Amino acid sequence: MRALSRAFTALTALGTTALTALVPLSPPAALAVPGAAFPPPAGRAPAPVPPSAAASAPARAAGSAPGTAGRACETPPTHRIAQVQGGGDASPLAGQTVRVAGVVTGDFQQTGGLGGFFLQDPVPDADPATSEGLFAFARDTFKDVKAGDRVLVTGKVVEFNGLTELSPVTAVDVCGAGTVTPVRRRLPRAAGTTFEPVEGMLVAFPERLTVTDHYNLGRYGEITLSSEGRLYQPTDRPGVDAALNERRSLLVDDGSTVENPAKVPHTGPRTVRLGDFARGVTGVMAYGFGRYRLQPTRPLVVRQAGPRPSKPFPVPGNVKVASLNTLNWFTTLRSRGASTPQEQRRQLAKLVSALKGLDADAVGLMEVENNGPAAVGALVDALNAEAGAGTYAAAAHPAPGTDLIHVAMIYKPARLRPVGPARSSADPVFRRPPLIQTFRRVRGGEPFTVIVNHFKSKGCDAAATGPDADRGDGQGCYNGERVRQAAATLGLVKSLRLPGPLVLGDLNAYGEEEPIHTLEAGGLTSVSKRFIPARLRYSYLYDGRSGELDHALVGRDLIGRVTGATIWHINADESRILDYNTEYNPPDLYRPDAFRSSDHDPLIVGLTLPGGR
Repeated sequence: MRALSRAFTALTALGTTALTALVPLSPPAALAVPGAAFPPPAGRAPAPVPPSAAASAPARAAGSAPGTAGRACETPPTHRIAQVQGGGDASPLAGQTVRVAGVVTGDFQQTGGLGGFFLQDPVPDADPATSEGLFAFARDTFKDVKAGDRVLVTGKVVEFNGLTELSPVTAVDVCGAGTVTPVRRRLPRAAGTTFEPVEGMLVAFPERLTVTDHYNLGRYGEITLSSEGRLYQPTDRPGVDAALNERRSLLVDDGSTVENPAKVPHTGPRTVRLGDFARGVTGVMAYGFGRYRLQPTRPLVVRQAGPRPSKPFPVPGNVKVASLNTLNWFTTLRSRGASTPQEQRRQLAKLVSALKGLDADAVGLMEVENNGPAAVGALVDALNAEAGAGTYAAAAHPAPGTDLIHVAMIYKPARLRPVGPARSSADPVFRRPPLIQTFRRVRGGEPFTVIVNHFKSKGCDAAATGPDADRGDGQGCYNGERVRQAAATLGLVKSLRLPGPLVLGDLNAYGEEEPIHTLEAGGLTSVSKRFIPARLRYSYLYDGRSGELDHALVGRDLIGRVTGATIWHINADESRILDYNTEYNPPDLYRPDAFRSSDHDPLIVGLTLPGGR
């Protein structure tokens, strides 16, 4: 959608407000229509014409009077498209007016589209570094064309937002019909290469490509596909190469300039999820906003990789403990959470559905409004209204800190009995102090201790200096603070002599980053690394890469009691247009279910504790 920002400006100038979705082109792999040959560029020998292009079709010229169309088509091109494109990122002819010939491969002239069309020379030159395709910024109000038209286009060569194009266009002459076969490409791209040699060309990717990002689906109609499965964060697991991730990726746009369209692509019959896939992806390769992006010329058929997980994978054990980041559950409106009472009701319905589905005996919660018992109490009341009176109770946080959000914990009194009061820490390293509660099963037996944490985020600001500055190693800002918080957590386990410690929460660190390594070096074991297959071990999506920010780590005296773990993928795989917000999300997509109740997936740990009745 954002491929040509100039189209936004032009649309605004024209006062255009209509929302028009991309109209898929009917010709599939090739634009197989009879064509008429063009005269060669002035002073150049004719290029060989494929047999399919030998037949002529009636010629039409922009603004021509009767009988003049043929004469316009007899005016030869001054250059071939490959000469306009050149062998580098920028055209060697920038600023010059040229006349080129080609076949229309992508028609995006309609209101809300890209404001023009792509044309391609059906007879490539001998240089693989030069593209045969070009964008012409000419709306249908200037001259309406369609895919398969043979055209002669006159215009000024410019580099707009990184895309070589003709603008302004002064003439478009339709001189018959022609054929262009898509050039086939596979991912990953070879090291050191880009899509520049096929910029503006019709390209097909025959292999299976996986949906690895949909963050901008609702706003710009974009998804990112990748070869060889989804992409993972390089700091989340061994063997992930950041550069290879880039070469495996393909951004697929929607051929539109409409922002927050009423009809979002890839939302029917089910909204696309991470892990879904497509084959035979075909379109023209454009460039804009710093990235190559494919503008589809035929419908992109996204197939479901599997059903949505309506409930978490069962974990064995006699106690279940879970972790859930609530994505700013606030009872105060227009703060960090819901802006209106309607949004608040929608958010609460989704959180209740997620918590009911988890059905855990204790749940550590992050991003709950720090307003005493109000926010967590409202959540417990709504949950109990669904699960049954008294099913859950909240553990009171003795020192929640001064941040707008704090960590919280709810538990089932019929299943677990608190051993002593809840505790915390006064160490200033914790911006959101941990909540520590020891439990036994109601029937007695071995105790265990839940330590709910929410470490500092990776976001950068002016205070992120020294060891907290972004070192460019993928760990983001405030990694030093998160390491200090991890060390302080280990200190609490030791100094408080916590029995059966279970450290869980949103630690804002991926699996192979220093904060997690610090906890592991201090004697804790990652439950997810031990029990969850690597391909399923993720809880968050950022920049098209999946990874695990939400962790559960246990001490040596508890690791033998862990009998399973799972991550319930109800959020990270789902598009954000399904959440509770009403500002831009299409209203017909909302459901009061667990899907996209947050941006983090919940983690569940199963324990089998001995003793008791």
